[in-house]
Amino acid sequence: MWDNSPARALEFAEFLKSNPGKSIRPIKNPAVIGAVLNLGFCLDLLDYQNLSFIKEAHNSLNTLNKKLRKDMPVNKPLRIGGSNDLLLRELDCAVIESLHSFRHQAATPPFDSIQGVFSEGEELYENAGFKEKDHIQICIRNPNCIKGYFLPMMENMKYQKV
Repeated sequence: MWDNSPARALEFAEFLKSNPGKSIRPIKNPAVIGAVLNLGFCLDLLDYQNLSFIKEAHNSLNTLNKKLRKDMPVNKPLRIGGSNDLLLRELDCAVIESLHSFRHQAATPPFDSIQGVFSEGEELYENAGFKEKDHIQICIRNPNCIKGYFLPMMENMKYQKV
């Protein structure tokens, strides 16, 4: 889910419709829904301390793969308009899934959700720290975090944006 960015969510859904080989299921009618969420026990990657969990999980996964003589997965670009953004995040996914597995093995509480910042697109200006498609994404692991969903309303242009 894109946090507070329905336009970006729709743009991505339209991209997947135009590029069916890039999605899990073909998208016939791109659309966006809103959701009311309670993130519960969240692996918030905006919290400095939580990043250490990711680093530890990566180290453990790397050690395990070396023992098994397996290659580590790799994050790869997904070509969208010539972009080299690493959108196919196979390594990041494997690390986070390993973190969940290690927590399960240690009988520690599972995370209900994950929230993180993703930098994507061209720089907004030369040497910028911001890119044109930077966003916060949320992954819901526990469906009870979804309290409701709705069809977003169009803004009334007669009034200021809030």
